[in-house]
Amino acid sequence: MKTSGINQDSTHLSTMDHSEHAIIAQGLTRRFGDFTAVDKVSFSVKKGEVFGFLGPNGAGKSTTIRMLCGLLRPSEGTAHVAGINVAKASYMLKQRIGYMSQKFSLYGELTVGENIALYEGIYGSRQSDLRRAYLEIFGLDKKMHAMTSDLPTGWKQRLALLCAILHEPEVLFLDEPTAGVDPEARQAFWDIIYDLSSKGTTVLVTTHYMEEAEQCQRIGMIFNGKLAEKGTPKEIKEKIHGSLYEIEHPQTQKISEVLKGIPGIADISPFGKRLHILSTDPHLNAEIIAKNLIEKGLGKISIRSIPPSLEDAFIYLFERGN
Repeated sequence: MKTSGINQDSTHLSTMDHSEHAIIAQGLTRRFGDFTAVDKVSFSVKKGEVFGFLGPNGAGKSTTIRMLCGLLRPSEGTAHVAGINVAKASYMLKQRIGYMSQKFSLYGELTVGENIALYEGIYGSRQSDLRRAYLEIFGLDKKMHAMTSDLPTGWKQRLALLCAILHEPEVLFLDEPTAGVDPEARQAFWDIIYDLSSKGTTVLVTTHYMEEAEQCQRIGMIFNGKLAEKGTPKEIKEKIHGSLYEIEHPQTQKISEVLKGIPGIADISPFGKRLHILSTDPHLNAEIIAKNLIEKGLGKISIRSIPPSLEDAFIYLFERGN
């Protein structure tokens, strides 16, 4: 897998100023027996930044977060979060970070209010103006006596996020926070994430949703435990070299078979009844592609040039790395 610049980053990160960066990971590695879940991952996140981890299931996103939270000891490498070495001062670290795990971790047999009180007791936080404000923003002020186990998934996620920020952490780790949440509620989550960021909280979030990843200020793409690419969403999309076309046709499978035999076609990705075609040959334009398909008896072809989306970049980089 191509990891240009990643090794150089490790040397550069060692000289970074902890007053400017909330997260600095250098060569972070975690092995489970013979299996390497995270392999020499190096990156940094500035204070107040929203940084997204994007990758398929099993890529190493959650394992990386658990190491950064001090819940897993790295096999190799180092990480500093809020200026604290995660392997040496995990108790101090827990007072300064918030963590919302992928699996719902609150107590179903307690009410919403009891769960909130429990977490306030754990962190020694008090009923602040921030707590009252976020109770209203989340709509949980009207559900304080509801049993947590009876809440729909979206409401459980709201409660989990609230409990993760009650103590006003410097760094917030969110592992798939909107999984199973409807689109309207997902946007509400992101409004809150950016509100926290505007107040100085650093947020590292993993997500499967490309439209969510677009809202991150920077992204790290992780495949097979390796950090393959990182940058702004715009920079990531610019990793695609060539011309991208979209074809809409009922016979997408047959079109794919034809296109695979044409030199200069670097990638073919299905999107429902559409195909995204990447041409790396500057002479292989939409007109010539359509002509090739018509000659194969595919009838009228609807083809247009499109700018690459983050999903196009993700698929392209994933396939190139595998």
